Amino acid sequence: MSALPCRVRTPLHPLFCPPSNIFNLIPRWEQREESQSPEAHHLQDQPDSLPLSQDKHTVVLHRLLLEKTEVSEGDCHMDTCKIPEVPRLVYPKAQVLQPTRTDVLVMTPWFAPIVWDGTFDSAILDAQFRNITIGMTIFAIKKYTVFLKLFLETAEKYFMVGHKVNYYVFTDRPADVPQVPLRQGRQVVVLEVRNYRRWQDVCMHRMEMISNFSRQRFLHEVDYLVCADVDMKFSDRVGVEILAPLFGTLHPGFYAADRGSFTYERRALSQAYIPRDEGDFYYAGAFFGGSVLEVHRLTAACHQAMMADWARGLEAVWHDESHLNRYLLYHKPSKVLSPEYLWDERMLRRPPYLRKLRYVAVPKNHAEIRNR
Repeated sequence: MSALPCRVRTPLHPLFCPPSNIFNLIPRWEQREESQSPEAHHLQDQPDSLPLSQDKHTVVLHRLLLEKTEVSEGDCHMDTCKIPEVPRLVYPKAQVLQPTRTDVLVMTPWFAPIVWDGTFDSAILDAQFRNITIGMTIFAIKKYTVFLKLFLETAEKYFMVGHKVNYYVFTDRPADVPQVPLRQGRQVVVLEVRNYRRWQDVCMHRMEMISNFSRQRFLHEVDYLVCADVDMKFSDRVGVEILAPLFGTLHPGFYAADRGSFTYERRALSQAYIPRDEGDFYYAGAFFGGSVLEVHRLTAACHQAMMADWARGLEAVWHDESHLNRYLLYHKPSKVLSPEYLWDERMLRRPPYLRKLRYVAVPKNHAEIRNR
């Protein structure tokens, strides 16, 4: 590990804008900067002369992807990506009549794998996903900066080991971001943002910030985005087995529940509304991601839906998580992560089929941390 981490600080332009302005800023390809530079990155905050609709903006994003000298497999459709060549490897043969897991569901009805320990070979996947860069968005607003040191230290030990990673830290207290030794090819990028009076508002605006930065920056710097809560720690390996065009994580409190128990938004006036006879799973807002383009689509849609609710005086029951669940119901994720990838050891008893705890909540006093 290197002795000094690479840190890049970027001030953010004013965050809040009406939904109609979301797609006004289209980055120019030549504005791409080298992500490894230790110099500060500054956003281009001059909009194009003509505002674009969402449909036109999607076309522009596709054009930018096609103009890349090397198209990232994280950005293309799951059925049209080039199949990567892997080197010669020695590994146990899969036994068709001897499934590795029979105690849990390993496939959704739409043929998306559910990722559990024992259902994948890390060596094969690492070979398939070589030469990619993963971005992780982390929000450390107000006192949540106290969680950064443990988060980054455990991420360096367990998260995407052997791969290039950009940790994008959104914070209103850049001076409080700790210096953590990083592996080669990994860097902390500090994105200075404003704070909000209520913690709920931070959650709600998270979708807006991820959407804006996906369009303006992440599309040019990383292949995949992982959106994670900061008041957590990694406790076991989390690797490229989670990567897919779009993935969600089963909420640890509802993975075994029936849909009638899911805490979806039930008010029909809300854009997050899900009827009681619908629903696949209840997904957690603390860990989701995919290709940059798909994460942009998800976060932009959720932000627009939240602004539509706001205009009607509504706030979904679980804020951005409610809108995330609505989106993933009608845009089925291509991979689903088991509760191994999100757990709370203080609140939940660990069942025997949960062989590993990979990403877990850390003890905290919510009243002390929130709104301060």
